[in-house]
Amino acid sequence: MTHKNTTFIKQQTLTLLSASILIGCAGTLGGCKAIKKHQDRKAAEREARQIEEMQTNEDPQTTAQNEQPVDQSEWIQQQRPRETPTETQSNARTEPESLDEVVMEIIDERPSASDGSRPVQTNEPIIDLPSPKSREEESLSRAVELYSSGDLEAALRELERAIAINPRFTRAYIESGDIYMELADYERAERQYAAAVRNEPRNYLAQYRHANVLHKLGALEESKRAYLRALSIRPSAFDANLGLSIVHLESGAAEQAIPYAQRAVRADPPSGRARMHLGNVYAAMDQHEDAIVEYQQAADMMEAPGTGLLLNLADSLNQLERYAEMVAALEQLVLIEPDTVAYERLGSGYFRLRRYDDALQAFNSSVNLDPNHYPGLNGIAVCELNNYLWNGKTDGGARERAVDAMRRSLRIERQQPRIVELLRRYSDPAGSEK
Repeated sequence: MTHKNTTFIKQQTLTLLSASILIGCAGTLGGCKAIKKHQDRKAAEREARQIEEMQTNEDPQTTAQNEQPVDQSEWIQQQRPRETPTETQSNARTEPESLDEVVMEIIDERPSASDGSRPVQTNEPIIDLPSPKSREEESLSRAVELYSSGDLEAALRELERAIAINPRFTRAYIESGDIYMELADYERAERQYAAAVRNEPRNYLAQYRHANVLHKLGALEESKRAYLRALSIRPSAFDANLGLSIVHLESGAAEQAIPYAQRAVRADPPSGRARMHLGNVYAAMDQHEDAIVEYQQAADMMEAPGTGLLLNLADSLNQLERYAEMVAALEQLVLIEPDTVAYERLGSGYFRLRRYDDALQAFNSSVNLDPNHYPGLNGIAVCELNNYLWNGKTDGGARERAVDAMRRSLRIERQQPRIVELLRRYSDPAGSEK
């Protein structure tokens, strides 16, 4: 064979090798291992057969002159893709000639459910198509959009439509109840939440909302039972524990309120609201030292301590006769938010510190804000009587101002036996008056 023929054979061999490589790459990109193996195996064998045929037709003498002798089987082995022992064994089997056999080979190569192996991972994206919305869900979505835009009436109509389509649609009842709560229509809200509870007794949100609206309606015993049902679903829920504790405290059962108040604090330690309520429970149990600790922590957690917190803190400080601290808390309060009760309590603190002029001014400020606040009127009366007595009963004007304040107080609240007694004793002028 001439040198040109030898070159042609090598070019054909390279072409066949390139085709084999391209077929192998296509199998890899396709992501199917079995098809790639099948293609590689077929390409390698075709390549071997063609090379064998070409070398059989080649003139041995010309080959010997132009090329060094190479063992034929060794050369073919070098040109084949490297195979693993498993692949070598599989090559010895008869090749499947039909598409069905190839498909079965691919199927058989998948891991079985019983061998515990993980499924074959592919690079193909998995698209999670959303399931189409039902008619009631579409109405709920429109209701949410209408609510966001501020059209509460239209939102309620859409929710009613959703309920008409599916009377078991709990979410629509809850959303409807929430809107009625915002409108302060507690009776309708209660009906909606009650329907949600009937549909799904183990729905925490339905039970909690129902308990809350029952509390708003003043049905304390029913509210307690609803809160307990909510807690049977989520025992550590912050809102349900706090709500139940508040209902117990309003019912006068502070000892029953305390474990739920403590659980609420554990559920949300940074909650100033929970800390304040726990302080109220301690105060109701006359544990004022503990109450003050909780009130102070609540004040630290809140951006701006409210009137209720500072008033309650002042009351506990008053009970422990820590009058200077009491006055400091109330002075802070009236600077932030002038309040009738705060001025009246501040006057009481000043009086106990024997700052009588400051006390009288604070009581007058209280009554100026609310003329019907009879504790403020009583404070004025006590301050004026104190001046009358300190001046040896000579200041008739102080006595008359005190009597006038006591009479106004009794017109507002008759059940004040101590004020009745003071009025009886000082209604008439003394002989020493000027």
